[in-house]
Amino acid sequence: MGNPAIFEKVISHCKEYGFVFPSSDIYGGLTAVYDYGQNGVELKNNLRSYWWKSMTQLNQNIVGIDASIFMHPKVWKASGHVDGFSDPMIDNKDSKKRYRADVLLEDHQEKIRLKIEKELEKAATRFGEGFDEIVFKQTNSRILEYQKQVDHIYTVMREGLEKGDLAMIKELIVAEGIVCPLSGSRNWTDVRQFNLMYSTQMSATDSGEDSLYLRPETAQGIFVNFLHVQKTSRLKLPFGIVQTGKAFRNEIVARQFIMRMKEFEQMEMQFFCKPGTELEFYEFWKAHRLKWHKTLGTPDSKYRFHEHVKLAHYANAAVDIEYDFPFGFKEVEGIHSRKDFDLSKHEEYSGKKMRYFDSETNESYIPCVVETSIGLDRLFLLAVCEAYSEEEVNGDTRTVLKLHPAIAPVKAAILPLIKKDGLPELAEKIYNDLRMDFNVYIEDKDSIGKRYRRMDAIGTPFCITVDHDSILQGDVTIRHRDSMEQQRVNIKDLSKILNDAVNMNCLLKQLL
Repeated sequence: MGNPAIFEKVISHCKEYGFVFPSSDIYGGLTAVYDYGQNGVELKNNLRSYWWKSMTQLNQNIVGIDASIFMHPKVWKASGHVDGFSDPMIDNKDSKKRYRADVLLEDHQEKIRLKIEKELEKAATRFGEGFDEIVFKQTNSRILEYQKQVDHIYTVMREGLEKGDLAMIKELIVAEGIVCPLSGSRNWTDVRQFNLMYSTQMSATDSGEDSLYLRPETAQGIFVNFLHVQKTSRLKLPFGIVQTGKAFRNEIVARQFIMRMKEFEQMEMQFFCKPGTELEFYEFWKAHRLKWHKTLGTPDSKYRFHEHVKLAHYANAAVDIEYDFPFGFKEVEGIHSRKDFDLSKHEEYSGKKMRYFDSETNESYIPCVVETSIGLDRLFLLAVCEAYSEEEVNGDTRTVLKLHPAIAPVKAAILPLIKKDGLPELAEKIYNDLRMDFNVYIEDKDSIGKRYRRMDAIGTPFCITVDHDSILQGDVTIRHRDSMEQQRVNIKDLSKILNDAVNMNCLLKQLL
């Protein structure tokens, strides 16, 4: 179940501890645009690095590229973005706010699902150990009515979107009594389509002849480079090409912090394979990507697959990996079997052959594609939401980010107990010895307890305390973030202790 109060705390925590700031904050900010602070950029880089290494280093048949943001306008015509990349929008006449019509309906469905969850919780409390949830859901009249309402909304919304009947979507919103979250009124405009691409010009004059778009996705840069990569790498099917980078969408309903932004970062792979084998690889990547997510320590119960009933015209299978955010289950990654649509379209629009010669069968054909696409910003939000914890310690509350050590922004903090007697100098030496291999931090301000709390709040897995015995005996105290256990170790062993815990191989080995 959602917990909006926790989400507000996460947002505040991100700003207070240098993870995420509102963009241009001194000028009042910019809607749905954010900057990553000193700790946020480290966490983001670590997540990106883990994804990149898991894709390229662990797979001999996957390579990476970095395509440009600006691309020829025909790329987006061929991909269908010029004519079909739009969302159904509706305005509330009283609040003057614009919303995605399908999101309004999905949020309404989620509220009804929460009612079902509350009914189940009450029943579980009432019946105790003998409670049978499955039977109760199948027989309780109130739950059956709620589920019928959820199913009805889904069926009508799907039909309206498939037919392009936006009046049907408007009628459903009115019939369900959905109100504007700001004004509380039901005074809605008609639903209409809104294109999400940002346009700009290549030349200094706005003649329209050199119109360009900021890319709304990174995938097309992979498709147009398919032949270059295949020929220069000499890869044989099946093989994949990955890319990370910025994408831009004119999101009208940008909300939920960094969940939905106008400028965001994607991590995508396009896996090219022989026609007829795409569904086999789709199932492989579906399972593998979920396994990848779970290596970060998130429990199984926080993830679910959402199979697409309504498929894009170019797909024959699609699924979302959803995570249970404080505001409910939302998509963090999509896996799609795109058939041969993308390369076929680029062949059609460019006039260039986008075919692979199979030396084993002595034939040329357009490969099919299985795509995995994950939003790095959403993954970042997932990691912080999952790691955020508040604990009572000796009558006090400590806030801690229990991030996996391999992705934590700072791996260890070196803390001299006091600012004299040679302790700062020894701490500096330890810092210099470790900084070539680890992102470490040194601090001597405030009491040791306050410094521990600051490091807990940014997710630092280890605090290394330097005291008088450190000078005499050559050892230090390591404090473990999650357990708060303290142990005495030799200074010479610090590098190995840290490496065993924070090396990204700890994560990568779980995927072998």
